[in-house]
Amino acid sequence: MSLHHVTAITADPQRSLDFYAGVLGLRLVKLTVNYDDPDNYHFYFGDELGRPGSILTLFPWPGGSPGRQGVGQIGEIGLAVPRGSLGFWIERLLTRGVPYQGPSRRFDEQVLAFRDPDGLLLEIVATARTDAVEPWRDGPVAAEHAVRGLHGVTVWEDGDAGTAALLTGMLGFTPAGEIEHRLRLQSAGAGAGTVVDLRRAPGFWRGTEGVGTVHHVAFRTPDGEAQLGLRSELERQGLAPTGVIDRQYFRSVYFREPGGVLFELATEGPGFTIDEGPAELGSGLRLPPAYEPDRERIAAGLVPLRLPQAAATGSP
Repeated sequence: MSLHHVTAITADPQRSLDFYAGVLGLRLVKLTVNYDDPDNYHFYFGDELGRPGSILTLFPWPGGSPGRQGVGQIGEIGLAVPRGSLGFWIERLLTRGVPYQGPSRRFDEQVLAFRDPDGLLLEIVATARTDAVEPWRDGPVAAEHAVRGLHGVTVWEDGDAGTAALLTGMLGFTPAGEIEHRLRLQSAGAGAGTVVDLRRAPGFWRGTEGVGTVHHVAFRTPDGEAQLGLRSELERQGLAPTGVIDRQYFRSVYFREPGGVLFELATEGPGFTIDEGPAELGSGLRLPPAYEPDRERIAAGLVPLRLPQAAATGSP
């Protein structure tokens, strides 16, 4: 098993769109609303088609209170770039006024650490894991340096309440080493979204949800049958999963892992091209069928956006 997507909370919709689509060069593959709160947007970023493992999603909460990073949360989100691309990204961040730390070496990979405009902890990781992953070739970042998808996430925990056992048991990750209170777990194969690090921080304060924090992380399941099998096992372990929830582009089951982080099991399909073609992804507001009768009211209440335009360039 590997990651499907990560969802974080931001404040300003346009600022977030400019940063993730502009500075980081990710493709906006779906512009929709939060299905549980349709008065606010939900942005999906990813590769050319928004394949599982490439997806970073944002809940913009205008006027939302800042969160606090701490244990019981996803701390950092890692984005994978090719080996040899870190110089390009250092220059790109510098020219766009984004402070960063590093590069540093971690498990034989080079890492740049920085924050998004809301303080969310991000990392660019130069890695061989995504050597075979094709880039989005029509974006604002030269294809040879473009983000290939998620590298992974770092779970901050106060000791280990059973998180490692869950990940290495039911979710199928394997230990790959430990340095400086950080245990690396990885999927069996290469590709995007194959790493979960557990960062042990005993005695550190507990995180609180809000702007600038991660809301949840999703793990991919091939289909509904596999998802239901995992859900049954979660019930057997007393982890109180939700029922299956239709998110239109995938189906979801949510639960709190033993350390308190919100996990999701998400199916690989049907994918983001069910309601717009590959070339049109992210080009306009898409709503689930249940909300279509209220389209005019919902759209009127949303902040107007300047959508990104795909324009390939070789410059940082």
